[in-house]
Amino acid sequence: MSRPNRMLRETNDEARAVGQDLLRQARFGALGVICPDSGGPMVSRVSVCTDAEGQPIILVSELSLHTRALNDNPTCSLLVGEPGSRGDPLIHPRLTLQCQAEEADKDGIKTIYLSRHPKAALYFDFTDFVIRRLRVTSAHLNGGFGKASFLTPGDLALA
Repeated sequence: MSRPNRMLRETNDEARAVGQDLLRQARFGALGVICPDSGGPMVSRVSVCTDAEGQPIILVSELSLHTRALNDNPTCSLLVGEPGSRGDPLIHPRLTLQCQAEEADKDGIKTIYLSRHPKAALYFDFTDFVIRRLRVTSAHLNGGFGKASFLTPGDLALA
């Protein structure tokens, strides 16, 4: 039996603006993957920036379990949005992205990535570090209590 989800708001310009801002301002996120060893979910903190298309980009080591997981199954999710310094952390907006990870040109993204994460210059050129573009397929915005909406790549102004 299917019931309409009355907990979600209609997607509007405010939700689009909040989602776009969360994605563009994100420096870190929680990456969700399927662990190749156990088949269960696994979450890792990763550094994030967006490329010229607005898609999220991560720099990951091929030695890490989450990179191995992405190589085995590119379906993943990324949660962005940090709690503010005051109040209940659950009142602050956050955005969950459903994505497909794909290889991206490391040299082509280097300037953008290091402008957001200058300390990564210490290890960016290590041979085990690779860039993955997380091509967004859908998104869920939780803008705080009672402010949840589904967003499309178009809502997030992704090319």
